[in-house]
Amino acid sequence: MNSPGRPRSISRRRFLGYSSAGAAAVMLGTGWWSASSAAPRLRGNPFTLGVASGDPAPGSVVLWTRLAVEPFAPDGMGGMPDRAIPVQYQVAADERFSSVIRAGVAFATPELGHSVHPEVHGLEPGRHYWYRFRVGSEISPIGRTRTAPAPGAMPDSLSFAFASCQSYHGGHYTAFQHMVNEDLDLVVHLGDYIYEQSYGFTTDHDGNPLPEYMLGECHDLTDYRLQYALYKADVHLQAAHASCPWLTTFDDHEIVNNWAGADPSRPDQDPAVFRQRRAMAFQAMYENLPLRHDQMPSGPDVRIHRRLAYGVLADFTMLDSRQYQSARDGRFDPNATMLGGRQADWLIDGFSSSSARWQIIGNQMPMAQLDRNPDPDVEQWFPSSWDAYVVERDRLLTEAHEREVDNLVVVTGDRHSNYVMDLKADYNVPNSPVVGTEIVGTSISSGRDGADMLPVGEGYLAANPHMKFCNFQRGYSRVTVTPDELVNDFRVVPYVSEPDAPISTRASFVVENGRPGAEQA
Repeated sequence: MNSPGRPRSISRRRFLGYSSAGAAAVMLGTGWWSASSAAPRLRGNPFTLGVASGDPAPGSVVLWTRLAVEPFAPDGMGGMPDRAIPVQYQVAADERFSSVIRAGVAFATPELGHSVHPEVHGLEPGRHYWYRFRVGSEISPIGRTRTAPAPGAMPDSLSFAFASCQSYHGGHYTAFQHMVNEDLDLVVHLGDYIYEQSYGFTTDHDGNPLPEYMLGECHDLTDYRLQYALYKADVHLQAAHASCPWLTTFDDHEIVNNWAGADPSRPDQDPAVFRQRRAMAFQAMYENLPLRHDQMPSGPDVRIHRRLAYGVLADFTMLDSRQYQSARDGRFDPNATMLGGRQADWLIDGFSSSSARWQIIGNQMPMAQLDRNPDPDVEQWFPSSWDAYVVERDRLLTEAHEREVDNLVVVTGDRHSNYVMDLKADYNVPNSPVVGTEIVGTSISSGRDGADMLPVGEGYLAANPHMKFCNFQRGYSRVTVTPDELVNDFRVVPYVSEPDAPISTRASFVVENGRPGAEQA
């Protein structure tokens, strides 16, 4: 995207872009702050990109919106004036807002793409709330969120969906259209929220031609802002965000295909230039997702791995398997790492410190061993997976087993396929214990229409006795967790090349409390 109006270089202080009152309003998200000036008269609806909430805690949640009266304006600024704009927000106990619980003002600054991320505290645990924003006379759509249960509480159930890989060029967001009807407590998004280029796609989902400056590859902040605007303009994605809180991480396409660590994935790219690109991509990601202040990037670095407790029913541990990846000298290199030493130790410590019945790990790339060749004399592995970091994977799964993690479930994206696989401490030992279950969920739209089964899938099942299911349709996974079991439903659509496809449950798998491994329901 070679677009005009490139953003100027800004310091860290200007990057934050807050006045003292604005900083408090945005970072803390509570209290009704007096704006230094009234909201300017805008030329249209500023809420074209929708609303969202995320990272629910027992007494708080982060809200999000980004103002854009012209979301595809060439400079990436959404047609907004170059000034801070006060954005009022309300949180209510009912959809009609007859009982407003919290209200405040956050300042949308041009330095952060006129996005706001108010963190609202003082809420009751384990209940629904409704929220909305206002700028001048314009009022946003209403969103619904839900706080996490109180610490120590054992809820009867938890319902969440997990999804990934929603390339705009891949097809329609019909899966999100159906996800809205699931009445979920949470959506877990495992990465590839955007793709860094159009891959030849020239129209939006309604068939309208896109401007030429939005048809190339993203390299700077303007490009990435426009790409997020394209994705977030989709009505089904907006509705899914407004229906419940989201918990997100990233994979590779939020920056560039197959990047890892300091590697720009292209040998002809200057590493210093790549770090600048990474900084711009992470800033655009923060501007466009319901992330807390703790997830604000610092240049090319961001802390995205984190935990979210859902009472003592479940802990969600979100991993970052991109930022800390090391180079490796073969699959069995003892020094190679997917997570980096600190994150790996943090993950292992969580195995012991968690008091939750279910430990659910949000993971970007498949963890279980997956031999792509059914010939027993030939081994063929995916390079972008935990199969490239065998020593670290075996260490993590062995630690989970030795620390007596009874109910380990890894939910994974990236692969544009549905898999169910046993997690084993050592795949080279036939009687190695089953430590947990990995559920790999398919893409929302990446890979176009897909298929129920492909010849390659038959080979996977033949080569991997610990694989229990394989499917190549589009959709998402719906997961229901109770104290006694975890049930995963693979929700699939027959096509994404056209809108309004029906949805069905292709298969369901059950993990029983205290029994590692899944069985088909």
